[in-house]
Amino acid sequence: MKSIWIYVKRLHHFAGAKLYLNMISMTLISLFEGIGILLLVPLLSVSGLFAVGQVNIPLLDQATAPLRSLPDHLILPVILGLYMLLIIVQSYLQKQQTVLNIEIQQSFARHLRLQVYRDLLQSNWSFFLRKRKSDFNHIFTSELTRASQGTHLFLRLVTSLIFTAIQVALAFWLSFQLTLFVLVSGLLLALYARRFIRHAKSLGTRTTELSQSYMSALNDHFNGIKDIKSNLLERQHMGWFRALCDRMEHNMVQFAKLQTSSQFFYKSASAVLIALFIYFSFEVLKVPVEQLLLIIVIFSRLWPRFSSIQSSWEQIMQSTPGFDSLLELEAECAAAREQVIREGLALQKPLRIQHSMECRQVHYRYNEAYETYALRDINLRIPANSMTAVVGKSGAGKSTLIDLLIGLIRPEQGEITVDGVPLTGDRVFALRASVSYVSQEPFLFNSSIRDNLQLVDPDATDAKIWEALEFASAASFVRDLPQGLETVIGDRGVRLSGGERQRIVLARAILRKPSILVLDEATSALDTENEAKIKESLDRLKGSLTIIVIAHRLSTIRNADQVIVLEEGRIIQQGGFQQLSGESGTFGKLLRFQSEMNG
Repeated sequence: MKSIWIYVKRLHHFAGAKLYLNMISMTLISLFEGIGILLLVPLLSVSGLFAVGQVNIPLLDQATAPLRSLPDHLILPVILGLYMLLIIVQSYLQKQQTVLNIEIQQSFARHLRLQVYRDLLQSNWSFFLRKRKSDFNHIFTSELTRASQGTHLFLRLVTSLIFTAIQVALAFWLSFQLTLFVLVSGLLLALYARRFIRHAKSLGTRTTELSQSYMSALNDHFNGIKDIKSNLLERQHMGWFRALCDRMEHNMVQFAKLQTSSQFFYKSASAVLIALFIYFSFEVLKVPVEQLLLIIVIFSRLWPRFSSIQSSWEQIMQSTPGFDSLLELEAECAAAREQVIREGLALQKPLRIQHSMECRQVHYRYNEAYETYALRDINLRIPANSMTAVVGKSGAGKSTLIDLLIGLIRPEQGEITVDGVPLTGDRVFALRASVSYVSQEPFLFNSSIRDNLQLVDPDATDAKIWEALEFASAASFVRDLPQGLETVIGDRGVRLSGGERQRIVLARAILRKPSILVLDEATSALDTENEAKIKESLDRLKGSLTIIVIAHRLSTIRNADQVIVLEEGRIIQQGGFQQLSGESGTFGKLLRFQSEMNG
């Protein structure tokens, strides 16, 4: 319940005057509806059921006095005209209020999406290491929708409450005793119906858990679809997915049963109460027929509202876990926030390395609760405009070292400096603004080659684009494509070969005009020919910028100025390629092993 009120307050601050205008419109609609009900009395008097001047309803005699001065043949047309006017005005207000309601709902949903996306962009890399991508998909596709619907349901609930309050006030005005009888009965029904609310909340929690499992399953299964197909695992995965879908179906059916049960309860109880109500009115209170008729009309319209309020409240409570998930993610993002950004973009002047970058007694753990360090006592100097290669077995700490060097994570102990100045505060983001990073898995959109390249420089001219492609040894194959730069490359660049994808990503990295180029095992999945082309591109770039390479194939780093060998988070060897290849250490063993494999 607390999480709902937090978002209600945010809706209040976000919508401002629109929300109050919405409330005023709802109040006017309810007032017009109440006046329309009162007009039933003069309408019925025309039929002869009772006289206009002999009703026993406060103020209505005075309000209908002008009708008595009209000729008999004009009374009915005037009353009908007033009634139609009221209904038309009420309908117009209802139309405008509905549109305003949707505007508030959709604009608040857009606000929530932007807020969550901004919070994620502001979070540090360590935060993303702890989370699953499917969790973010779940937040954006499921929980945000539930929160948006929850706010809409809240507005609808407020509408019902305002309508109910005005109609109840009208009923009190007509007959205090009868209205009190109905309200006490309604309160007793609401107390009993609390069990439905509690059950709705528990079903909402289950919905969140199942939705998370569903998104995670889709993400994992389609990421591994090649393994599933090649190993004939379709039957096992289909069985697991079918069981998950069965649980989701059961959960939604249970919620439907809950809502229909509560509606059945309200409708059955209302039938009993109406019967008691009419008997009590005639036999005990001796209520005049005109009052009884109006009260019956009022409460015949109110009971569906009571039922609607119950239904809306159940759905809001079912949506509560969605609000909780968003608040939990917001708190996690706040704890992992790197800096305040404007319009989703960190604006920093690139930090150029003039002399060197250094690591001084750097230690790092991914989790401070564990004793194992990913990196220990790292002392390293990377000269500006040089090529440094980092090698080692899997799990040696190569990628962790790169993450530290480009400021994605911070050392637990020690410091990293650029030109002798510690890499802290805004300097971290200034350094990152000067880095181009190429990973082992190419990051490409299902768009054209031009769009993928202009991601880093929207204003890049064709001349600049082709220059970058030439540097990456990609210009020749792009020219041979039927649509050249306008060729759409498919999801993650699937319509290109692995080597072509890597060269497009390298061209994009070069187009950014970085001072530091980082390649994280970018050639490990390439064949010999494409690997040679990437190596050729790096050789052309050498000396013009600082290059840091995590190398799986040692043949690609023969021209490196220095080679760093990591093992179990420590630097165990450091020197030139030729120097280390002649030693009996780990690097020499790795080089000889690869030579034997290739031979």
